[in-house]
Amino acid sequence: MKLKLIFFFCLFFLSLNAQKNIHHRWNQMLNKFVSENGQVNYKAWIFEQDNLNTYVTTLKGFHPKDKDSKNQKLAFWINLHNALTVQLILKNYPIKSIHNINSLQEIKCFSSLNKEYSLGDIKNKILRKMNEPRVHFAINFTSKSSPRLLNQAFQEKNLENQLIKITNDFLKDSTKNKISPNQLKLSEIFKRFKNDFGTKDQVYLFIQNYTGLILNKPKINYFIYNWDLNESVLK
Repeated sequence: MKLKLIFFFCLFFLSLNAQKNIHHRWNQMLNKFVSENGQVNYKAWIFEQDNLNTYVTTLKGFHPKDKDSKNQKLAFWINLHNALTVQLILKNYPIKSIHNINSLQEIKCFSSLNKEYSLGDIKNKILRKMNEPRVHFAINFTSKSSPRLLNQAFQEKNLENQLIKITNDFLKDSTKNKISPNQLKLSEIFKRFKNDFGTKDQVYLFIQNYTGLILNKPKINYFIYNWDLNESVLK
């Protein structure tokens, strides 16, 4: 009886440790192949496709449960979305743009608990329904106009700090957003997903909260989205 109890306790602690480290492999790859400004060395990463495939396969055993925290679910699905996006690029590399992949949002690229998911499913049916508009700055579509791919994995315990950082970085990037009290030229993300960000007044408030600027409710214009691959060769 005592041996059985010890065995089950060992399994329990191993399971907890595995939960904490499920994104460790992804974190290592991001550190290695993604620069601080989000440029990706796909040319080198292609030699570690097996490592990426192993990470994606590992996630099948850690599908979020209803009882899991919102941050744990967000971290899981954001990391998975970004890993699957990179995986699709590497499978089709060399490629000029992710838009060159036909039916990108519909391709079923992940299966878990007898259910198949596409990138569109993860973004629209899971992440966007979690009432967290900042996920649009966390998920990456490997394009120059996308928010930068963070070179670290999203983690449950540090998620709020990470979301604050990526939102600040994105809003302050003058190639994607130009913000002043009397003029707003924003990323097309704010236009395409306007239902997630709310009314114009809510967008003003959102931007003010992050930039500290007091906006005089200017007209909003938008950048044209550049879908070219966010590629660089790291030294």
